[in-house]
Amino acid sequence: MNAHSMAKTAYSSPGQPIRTLRGTEYDLFARITHRLRTAIALDKSGFPTLARALHENRRLWTALAADVADHDNALPPSLRARIFYLSQFTQLHTSRVLAGEANADVLVDINTAVMRGLRNEGEAP
Repeated sequence: MNAHSMAKTAYSSPGQPIRTLRGTEYDLFARITHRLRTAIALDKSGFPTLARALHENRRLWTALAADVADHDNALPPSLRARIFYLSQFTQLHTSRVLAGEANADVLVDINTAVMRGLRNEGEAP
């Protein structure tokens, strides 16, 4: 098969729809939030599962903080600041959850609110 034939077959019948960056971010939030909810439902017996989900959530929020801290980020400054603040809150609250001083419900609430914002794809960011 030559390059031309390969290109035709690669683009003729896409197996997956074209995804937007917001759609990809939404899916990532949805997967992690689902893992958090599942781990919370396990109660104390699911602490290792909760710790893994919290770690994934922390990694997500760390990446978001780094992204909005970049001067080339196109989001409005006020939105960037709010996302950065939520990242800091998430980091601190996660430490409290891991120490047994808090529960993870508020982290699920935050992620769910972000997911709702990401679903409003027709609106300006």
